[in-house]
Amino acid sequence: MLQVRYMGFDHVDSARAFHFDVFAEGVPKRRCTVTADLGLFLQHHVSIQEGPALCAGKLTADLQNQSEGGHELTADDLRGHTNRRDMDDALRAATRKSRKTTEL
Repeated sequence: MLQVRYMGFDHVDSARAFHFDVFAEGVPKRRCTVTADLGLFLQHHVSIQEGPALCAGKLTADLQNQSEGGHELTADDLRGHTNRRDMDDALRAATRKSRKTTEL
């Protein structure tokens, strides 16, 4: 089982480098970094506080797909996140509307 633990970040130019310790059974702990352009957070209306969780998800997916080397949170990753968030918001709104109609 693969586990990632957020260990902090460094600010590098216009990006952040999010650091994680990676644990897997039978393998020594290792440190991995996911970089993210800060401008993408603004462009996609994503809070920087969501960065560690988004980067942890990206890193986990990369490692499960055996993608080694550099890890980067891309515009596509943030677009996918905002699309899922928008769909979840729409579903919650429809559920609330449905409950209100049922209660009347």
